[in-house]
Amino acid sequence: MSDLILEPGAATLAQLETVWRGGHAVRLDPAARPGIEAAAAQIAAAASGAAAVYGVNTGFGKLASVKIAAEDTATLQRNLILSHCCGVGEALDIPATRLMMALKLLSLGRGASGVRWEVVALIEEMLARGVTPVVPAQGSVGASGDLAPLAHMTAAMIGHGEAWFDGHRLPGAEALSRAGLTPVVLGPKEGLALINGTQFSTALALIGLFEGWRNAATCMVTAALSTDAIMGSTAPLQPEIHDLRGHPGQIEVARQMRALMEGSEIRESHREGDSRVQDPYCIRCQPQVAGAAVDVLRFAGRTLQIEANAVTDNPLVLGEGRIVSGGNFHAEPVAFAADQIALALAEIGAIAQRRVALMVDPTLSHDLPPFLTPAPGLNSGLMIAEVTTAALMSENKHLANPCSTDSTPTSANQEDHVSMAAHGARRLGRMNANLSVILGVEAICAAQGIDFRAPLQTSARLRAVMDALRAKVPAIAEDRYLAPDLEAAAAMVRDGTLIRAAGIDGVAL
Repeated sequence: MSDLILEPGAATLAQLETVWRGGHAVRLDPAARPGIEAAAAQIAAAASGAAAVYGVNTGFGKLASVKIAAEDTATLQRNLILSHCCGVGEALDIPATRLMMALKLLSLGRGASGVRWEVVALIEEMLARGVTPVVPAQGSVGASGDLAPLAHMTAAMIGHGEAWFDGHRLPGAEALSRAGLTPVVLGPKEGLALINGTQFSTALALIGLFEGWRNAATCMVTAALSTDAIMGSTAPLQPEIHDLRGHPGQIEVARQMRALMEGSEIRESHREGDSRVQDPYCIRCQPQVAGAAVDVLRFAGRTLQIEANAVTDNPLVLGEGRIVSGGNFHAEPVAFAADQIALALAEIGAIAQRRVALMVDPTLSHDLPPFLTPAPGLNSGLMIAEVTTAALMSENKHLANPCSTDSTPTSANQEDHVSMAAHGARRLGRMNANLSVILGVEAICAAQGIDFRAPLQTSARLRAVMDALRAKVPAIAEDRYLAPDLEAAAAMVRDGTLIRAAGIDGVAL
């Protein structure tokens, strides 16, 4: 697998998703090195000077007024890292940690942090050789950066903490040694540069975005299947309706659904003489709801792409002898983006769950059998599968409550307003997992409903989706142990099987 070269300030969402999904070695564009080294030289000069420079020869946070002797600057940075390793909870998974490390490379690569090239090179080699720090997932409030998680990352770099290597969880020094690497001794400001920053929150928000986008694409497929299953109308998908409103996401969802349903015999069978005037909103308003979610995800994506390329530590080396304290470590943009993604995920799940409820209800499903079983009464069919989707939908609604509005002062009121970006981003993983189950159950229900429309056939593209689903989830003729079927369908949502079968995998974020 070839190295992925990232240009600081210009990394794309597609590249970052490749880092996360693909496990590539990641290196900075060599053109970044002169700027990195120039900033490091400026920090070295400040460390040996008489003037107090925050984080270089002073204490941190509330202790910024304490001057540190030049001979103690290395100890200062080491102590900073060890004292900040206060993360708790389960460890971040390896792909997420590697994305976080790649984001830290991008930030350092802008040449405003003052670290030596040696520090950058160690992160590159850890990514290349598979040394992944063990990073507890809880402990950041997204204020002065993601201090605790990034401290655990840095601890492994200096031979402390723990790291994964070759499938084993090892002490940090041993993991580095087995990979043929040497711990770095941190110079002035280097520990601070590594732990100040939003890379933990941004990595998790990006993963929430990437998973959310796959779920959003899948909901176009499952909605089209559900529309055919209940013999719904495609009239609300006509392009003129959506052009008149003008929202890009709405226009795109309608276009995708029209293309997916084109050629359906089921649809053609009830164009004339259908006694129903309108379908329920969960069918008729899918472009408006899912399209709005698509627009929100794209907006959040733009925010997160900017943040991924940003310099978010403190103080910053601005050139011409200027080393200036600021507040780029505050993760408010990430917190807002995470909250926006959460809202989109909750609403995609809410409208999908109503389609599941529609299909299992014989009073609303246009003559489908109760709970989509051929022998209702003796069999319960998909009765409780629908209840499961209701439970997950409700959980996602609770999880979608904003995190960015929940500030609390920390660090003796020095950090008197915090973003809560870290757990705002963390909860997206749980929400996406819930949503994948809702959409998987919708696919199962819709396929079951379409089977009941035989001999009428759905469109060729939707038949391909059903064939992919049926390879893992056979039709439900009589009651069986359903939990593995639900998980199999959810897995096909998560890994993109259903959207690839439908031919819409190329929808760009």
